[in-house]
Amino acid sequence: MVEPDATALLDIAWHAGQAALNIYRQKQSIKVTWKADDSPLTLADQESHNIISHGLMSLGGIPILSEEGELPLWSTRQQWGEYWLIDPLDGTREFIKGSGEFTVNIALIREAEPVFGVVYVPVTDVFFCGQKNVGAFRQQGRHGLREKIRCSDFPSTAHGWRVVGSRSHTSPQMFELLAALPNHQLTTVGSSLKFCLIAEGKADLYPRFGPTNEWDTAAAQAVLEAAGGQVLDWKTLLPLRYNTKESLLNPSFAACADISPCLEHLMRSLIA
Repeated sequence: MVEPDATALLDIAWHAGQAALNIYRQKQSIKVTWKADDSPLTLADQESHNIISHGLMSLGGIPILSEEGELPLWSTRQQWGEYWLIDPLDGTREFIKGSGEFTVNIALIREAEPVFGVVYVPVTDVFFCGQKNVGAFRQQGRHGLREKIRCSDFPSTAHGWRVVGSRSHTSPQMFELLAALPNHQLTTVGSSLKFCLIAEGKADLYPRFGPTNEWDTAAAQAVLEAAGGQVLDWKTLLPLRYNTKESLLNPSFAACADISPCLEHLMRSLIA
């Protein structure tokens, strides 16, 4: 099994992020094409994919699954005990809009569980990293000091809920949930930054009802869980798991600091 080298993986993410950032700064000349699922693709997605793939191959011979790579057959993926799962540029829509809220994501999946994750934010040069049974940290810059991060205690209704939502996607279920929360603040953020805000104690809950793919959540889930949080399937209240079926679509989920009795009751009531 691969034992992740955080320093080496942060370095790979940094190089990929800098390549994307160089293209991002050329805002007037960013060319966009559209994939079969109606999601956007830019040169930055492809450059980041190439850099990460080459970097990971140099670390060992385990499989790599990338949003921008060729999807292996399910019969092949079923045999994987561990593999790298990457989203070379999460938040491509925000990248195109120029909001700066895009990230580079690298996760190590072992027996369907994200056990290590790096989320890099090129515009702010900030890393978030999490490893199972080790913890999570935030790092400013490639060679900066690492600061341990931890989720906040889950709020009581008296103190309000700090909810984060997608800047580019919304849903009727989201409005239903917000109406059921007795007191809340809603902040919209792009990409996997929503998970990271919870991991560093700046938010409490990220409910997602629209479609996401496994590469959208894996690295950030590893960070959040290492910081004491959870990412739960909305229907089963069990943690999200990976590569357990042919489809790579995630179910609706809730990322949270912890599942309090209040949140569990709310989730079960909305399921019903």
